Parts: sequence; structure tokens; C-alpha cells
Amino acid sequence: MSIVIAILIFGFLILIHEFGHYIMARTFKVGINEFAIGMGLKLITKTSKKTGIAYSLRAIPIGGFVSMVGEDEANDAENSLNKKPVWQRFLIMVAGSVMNLIFGFILVGILVGMMANSLGNTTVAQLSENYEELEGGLEVGDEIISINGEKVHTAYDLSYTMFRDGKKSNTVVVLRDGKKVTLKGVDFYETLTDENGKEYQSLTFYVEREAFGFGTFFKHTFNRSFTTVEMIWESVIDLISGKYGLDQMSGPVGITNEIGKAARAKDGGVGLINLTAIIALNLGVMNLLPLPALDGGRIFFLIIEAIRRKPLKPEVEGYIHFAGMVLLLLLMVIISCKDIIKLF
Repeated sequence: MSIVIAILIFGFLILIHEFGHYIMARTFKVGINEFAIGMGLKLITKTSKKTGIAYSLRAIPIGGFVSMVGEDEANDAENSLNKKPVWQRFLIMVAGSVMNLIFGFILVGILVGMMANSLGNTTVAQLSENYEELEGGLEVGDEIISINGEKVHTAYDLSYTMFRDGKKSNTVVVLRDGKKVTLKGVDFYETLTDENGKEYQSLTFYVEREAFGFGTFFKHTFNRSFTTVEMIWESVIDLISGKYGLDQMSGPVGITNEIGKAARAKDGGVGLINLTAIIALNLGVMNLLPLPALDGGRIFFLIIEAIRRKPLKPEVEGYIHFAGMVLLLLLMVIISCKDIIKLF
């Protein structure tokens, strides 16, 4: 069941991504050879008598593509992609990621609506019993404005910033009695011991809940979406910088396992919607990275073309994207093997 749900989620996210490319290409009258969901051997193919476009479902339920006339080869046809202005090709390439981002924002909105009674702001409502013994200086009623220079607006990005920046000795700016106050050495967590003598981390303060309304809905939807996108970008930077290694990355197998856990959770589907939103936003962001074989790689070459006022030879660009695809598939195989080993 986990695999079925994962295939449905990935399939739909790929469908709307490719539909973004498809609809923008049709808008600019670019010829389309095939609209495919999945990779590998064709399972089902139907060719439109009116447009000549082949719509196909392929064997491997990961990935998909829209094959456009003149995409990777020189073509003098009027409806060839390479004959279109740079700005039109740019919009065609970016449309897939935009569709994923829009869908991710919609899912976040649904999630916020489902969590209407538990949305929090950044105003301190309660301190822990042992707070006076800790470093900090927070007081009930303080509105937390920033943590270590990072502005926070809701409980969601407050918790993310707290988790990312560390648990002890933070610099926090609060609004207290209408004035900004800077607190240094603030501890967000304290170490407690349970009845079995095992130590655990507990929050040193809790924030207020917000009354739900249209303003609250839009604020939390925008903020949660923006914070998630920020989290994805920072994860990429952390991966490049070496803060995280391949052992902390997940591929289709690992994600499918997490989807199964979310689907089995007794939370009314909140976890599954949240995970799907993160995957959708992740696809939107990652596809814009300037790497060969990704949309961002094609956009990068379009920017070079706009600067040079001369395109790279389609054959050369095609070889670069093919090499990038091989490397990405190799990386996916390595990560998938790691995920499979973790299951046992």
C-alpha cells in the first residue's frame, strides 16, 4: 500500500510538472512529439489524430517528460523549440517547477486549514518550571521577533529556526512593552530526566495560539510555504558545504518508506499532506538548480545564450544534458541502495 500511495503521489506531481511544460509549449505553438509519465518501456500510448502528439504511460513510475520538436537537436521547422525567442523558451522551462510550487502552496493551505485550532504565533505564553535556573531572560508576553538575526513570524518558522540555529546561547530580539529588547545566551531547551532515569530535551517556553480567520490563514500559508522553500535551499547548501552527507539523503525508496509511515499515522492525514507538500515544493526548487538534465540546467544555458546572443550548438547541449542524466541516475541508484540497506 505504501508503494501504491507513493506511485500515485509521484505520478501526480510529475503529471502537473510536465503539464506546466506542456501547456506553456502549446501556448507558444511549439511542436510536441510525446507527453510521457514515467520512464523506460512504453506501456500505453495514444496518439492524437488532431495534433499528432503521443500520450504515453511508461514502465518505471519515476520521472516523465514532454518531448518537444527541436529540444535537443537543430530543427528548422516553424514550430521548433530552438526557433522560439529566449524569453518564450525560458517560460516553457520554468513552467514545470512553477506548477509544483503552486500545488505545494495549495497543499500547505489545506494543511493550515486542518490545523486551524493549533496555529501559534511567536508570543511567549508560558515558561518551564525550571526556567529561572536557565540562561535566557524571556518573560511571558514577550513577542519574539528574531533569533540570531533571523526574523520569525509564526510558531512554525520559530520552531524551524530554533532547531537549525541550536539549543543553547542564542541571541533573541523580543518586543516587550512596545520596545525591542535584545536577550543574549537564551536557551531553547533544557535537559530533564524521566521516571526511568533517562534524559530528554524539553522546551523552555511555549507560545500563544492564534484565533483562526482569513488573515491568519493567509499569513500561515504563505509563511509555512516560504519557510519550507527556505529549508530546502538551506539543505542543498548544507549538502554542498559538507554539513550533510549522502547517508542523510533519501531517494525514492526512503521517501516511499516515509510516505508509508505518514499514511499509517492516526492524525487524519495531516502527516501525509505535509509530506506531499514538502515533496512538491522540493521538486519545484530542485528542478531549478543549474544542473545538466534538470530544467535549471536548460535555463542556465538560456541565460548564457541571452548574454552571448548566440545559442550553444544543440548537439553539444544535448550531450551535456545526457551526461548529467547519467550522473543523476547513478546518484539515485547509490542513494536507493543505501535506503534499501537501512530497511533491514
